[in-house]
Amino acid sequence: MKPAANLSLLYPGLPLAERCARAAADGFSGIEILFPYAAEHRELPALLRAHGLALTLINTPPGHAGERGLAALPGREHDFRAAFAQALDVAVACGCPSIHTMAGQVAASASREAALAVLADNLRWAAPQAASQGIVLTLEALNRIDMPGYAYWLPSQAIEMIERVGHPALRLQFDLFHTMREGLDPLAAVHACRPHIHHVQIAGAPKRDEPDLSDPALAAALQALLDSGYRGWLGYEYHPRGDTREGLAWQAPLRRWIAQRAARQPGCSDD
Repeated sequence: MKPAANLSLLYPGLPLAERCARAAADGFSGIEILFPYAAEHRELPALLRAHGLALTLINTPPGHAGERGLAALPGREHDFRAAFAQALDVAVACGCPSIHTMAGQVAASASREAALAVLADNLRWAAPQAASQGIVLTLEALNRIDMPGYAYWLPSQAIEMIERVGHPALRLQFDLFHTMREGLDPLAAVHACRPHIHHVQIAGAPKRDEPDLSDPALAAALQALLDSGYRGWLGYEYHPRGDTREGLAWQAPLRRWIAQRAARQPGCSDD
């Protein structure tokens, strides 16, 4: 398991170049950026090279103001395809291996099954293009408290869509924060979802701040991921309560567990 700093949330208020520099200085080899489409992100490939960082995950553009994705919105297929092309261009330019394909919030007046049918069609169109570039598309369940109306809120629902589309370039983005926010047992969720997991993210629930590894349920879930051979990325996607570097003290047990598992399990899978 490889920690990645989500630079859309960590080191707030700093220019992108300084966020990259601080992440590298704090021992990260990977970063996530939610929406790397502003003018400042044109320098991202050079910054990655300069600081020895890998861009591990980006999201597709969310759409208009207030929207949270386009892939499951009937009548917005053209907008989704344009947004996906933009994300694919950035991922290719930056060597990013994963794109979170955001489904969006389904209007109360719309049929959820109609929205899911549109989502399946859009994913069938997008997945081969991603695969041709060596990129995996991910689906992430977003909890109903913080993201009401999103197309799926349970990891099992995202897995249903992955199986419905049936393309090897479509995998699960497993977020421990959203899982716990839905009241699910994180350890049970890890066991249920593990065959589909490609990328993992973490934050403390309910405030989406630094995780608390004294929580036995969260600690057990992370250890189960490690024991399963997961050696993909773990995105730190949280809002720091104060100074980001000081807040990283929470990860000391995790770094120790990673080192211990690596010593016992050489050559494990990267996902």
